[in-house]
Amino acid sequence: MNILITGATGNLGHAVVDRFQTDNLIAITSVGKSSSLPKGVKGYEADLTQEAAVDEAISQILKAHITIDAAVLLVGGFTFGGIDQANGEEVKKMFDMNFHTAYFVARPIFQYMAKQKNGRIVLVGARPALDAHAGKNTVAYALSKSLIFTLAELLNAEGADKNVVTSVVVPSIIDTPVNRDAMPKADFSKWVKPEEIADTIATLISEKSKSLREPIVKIYGSV
Repeated sequence: MNILITGATGNLGHAVVDRFQTDNLIAITSVGKSSSLPKGVKGYEADLTQEAAVDEAISQILKAHITIDAAVLLVGGFTFGGIDQANGEEVKKMFDMNFHTAYFVARPIFQYMAKQKNGRIVLVGARPALDAHAGKNTVAYALSKSLIFTLAELLNAEGADKNVVTSVVVPSIIDTPVNRDAMPKADFSKWVKPEEIADTIATLISEKSKSLREPIVKIYGSV
């Protein structure tokens, strides 16, 4: 299986790359990051917040590979801040990091998959985008992630007769070094392990899930 991945050099990305070691992984990384990809992962560099740069990278990928069977789009960012802190600059920053990085890849890849009438796309949502009480202290982040769910709905509506399915995985707090440093007093045992998310993604793009449509998978752990 040929799998396109973004965010491969992040904490969740490392777990996903490890999970798909037997597959052919193609990664779009930030400029200067391709050298840190694991051995065997083919890297293409692009600023994922710039549509033209992403289009060029995907054009190169599609020329070099026979098919792209699945796309796993993991790039994103996070910021704390309630409505008082969520000014236009913060909202734009989160939209660039969480929505544009997904949309600029998902759109051309979906168009490609629709033509070949086969493909699976996995996006990463967030609990604060589904639960206002969870999102009231992360307003800019929650707003940006809310569009991920709308994007998945629209792609699934368009892809319904083309065998292209877009899934959204929705983790709560992921057990990463960054989150442990930010919340040192938390009970880490209640958090979701990156490997659990990677296993879920593997299932979503496998033959086991060929009958699934419009899946949203909440991976909340014990939080």
